[in-house]
Amino acid sequence: MRLWDFPDEYVIEPTDGSSASSLSINRVDASIKLLDAIPDCNSVRVPKIQTIFGVVGMLKLVAGSYLIVITERECVGSYLGHPIFKVVSMRILPCDNSLKDSSPEQKKVESEFSGLLKVAEKTVGLFFSYDTNLTLSAQRLNDLGDESKLLPLWRQAEPRFLWNNYMLEVLIDHKLDPFLLPVIQGSFHNFQAAIGKEIVDVTLIARRCTRRNGTRMWRRGADPDGYVANFVETEQIVQMNGFVASFVQVRGSMPFLWEQIVDLTYKPKFEIIKPEEAPRVAERHFLDLRKKYGAVLAIDLVNTTGDEGRLSAKFASSVEPIQSDDLRYIHFDFHKICGHVHFERLSFLYDQIADFLDKNGYLLLNEKGEKMKEQHGIVRTNCIDCLDRTNVTQSMIGRKMLELQLRRIGVFSAEETISKHPNLDEKYKILWANHGDDVSIQYSGTPALKGDFVRFGKRTVQGILNDFYNALGRYYLNNFVDGTKQDAIDLLQGHYIVSVSRDMTPPSQKGGLESMANFPAALGLVSVGLFLAVLSLGPARYDLRYLFFSALWATVSLGAAAVVKANGRIFCNRPRLHKPRR
Repeated sequence: MRLWDFPDEYVIEPTDGSSASSLSINRVDASIKLLDAIPDCNSVRVPKIQTIFGVVGMLKLVAGSYLIVITERECVGSYLGHPIFKVVSMRILPCDNSLKDSSPEQKKVESEFSGLLKVAEKTVGLFFSYDTNLTLSAQRLNDLGDESKLLPLWRQAEPRFLWNNYMLEVLIDHKLDPFLLPVIQGSFHNFQAAIGKEIVDVTLIARRCTRRNGTRMWRRGADPDGYVANFVETEQIVQMNGFVASFVQVRGSMPFLWEQIVDLTYKPKFEIIKPEEAPRVAERHFLDLRKKYGAVLAIDLVNTTGDEGRLSAKFASSVEPIQSDDLRYIHFDFHKICGHVHFERLSFLYDQIADFLDKNGYLLLNEKGEKMKEQHGIVRTNCIDCLDRTNVTQSMIGRKMLELQLRRIGVFSAEETISKHPNLDEKYKILWANHGDDVSIQYSGTPALKGDFVRFGKRTVQGILNDFYNALGRYYLNNFVDGTKQDAIDLLQGHYIVSVSRDMTPPSQKGGLESMANFPAALGLVSVGLFLAVLSLGPARYDLRYLFFSALWATVSLGAAAVVKANGRIFCNRPRLHKPRR
């Protein structure tokens, strides 16, 4: 498309060779209309012209509206024969010329909200297709009726995985189907490898659910309706010799109300909210999964001891009353059984779930597109973050299913495995490692931990060092960055609706310590105190006065550290939008 940036309007002109009308958005009041021709240009109305690759949607704030468009894209492969593109960059186009007539308070609030859009502009992991519906798995696409296949892509889309669902509402209201582009957040990777003289094409897609989307510490557990944090559908697709095979699994936080509020400690305490509600929330969650996927096998990978053990016990007790032939729960203490290096012991887990995988199968289409097999159930995996332990486990399950599929197609013999084909094995490990990193970056801000095992098949010294570095990165981001990022997510996804009648003023600053709270200053004081304490110890053997000063500085450092810990929640970067839509 071509964007005409006039002083008083934006005009989006299709350049695909069709005779479709152009879209005009007024920069004063964001009114929308279709044009048969591009407006005249003159010395007063000189437009800036730019190529864009899609309209993500529009958001209305206090005094203005903002159009979001894709300015750069990258083709990352194909999905069942259709090109798939990754969003490289977006641009926020303000329609806020009326802001000059707003009150100072409105201008201030508008500025704060538009600042969140700048954060949202950097959202990672967005993918789209002009030709096929990325929100649907291969099985659901195959099950679409002929009439549904003729509908616009946004009408076919699964709302849970439509990242720009809320942002499209204004365009939908104006019936602007040609300009509506479904976008998902997640991951997309594929590769081709040789097996003898044959070529296998493997694709891995992640679709992130928007119902309870957010960052690691600010979105935990479930909401009262059973929608869980970090819920991601992962689909592995194999194409070979005209056959198409698809296997879907999901991950998601433990389905009851719990939270972990950051307070500057490395691992804040888990808090179970309304524990009496846990069975009802879990029942709603699993009822929804069974409606969408069929039978469910829940694999819980968390520790049996400590804080994690409390959560695991609550999960088990919440699921116990609703277990049935269609719902199984398995606890597998990943850290106790596998430790930090013996991930091959996941074979013990596979032995427990092999019967479920065999019974519920996968999608298989023959050369004519006819359905030979169908997936009737889903494996749901969780740890605390549903990132590191979960990704290692899902990659093991995916590997086993790929081997089953290749045997079914007739490429592998009964005992043949992926590891016997070095090129396929290496590419498959990299595929899942990249997949885990993408999902992790969106939720925690860093690549996945334990990624070296997924990437290389074993733990390495460099991998352990990378885990340490990424763990520190998560600590910093969770405490000092993710609050603002969470606000931006809530604004984009319609979890917080801006309204002039709302109390949108920033929280009033409190006096005393809270008004002076500044984490860098406090950290600096602690560091300087410890440095001077150590420095004073050297001469202390010759002069006891230095010992006194060393003790004094150590006391100052410990006191400052205690203040920082006690007031951790003051120093942290916390979300400020406290009135959610749902």
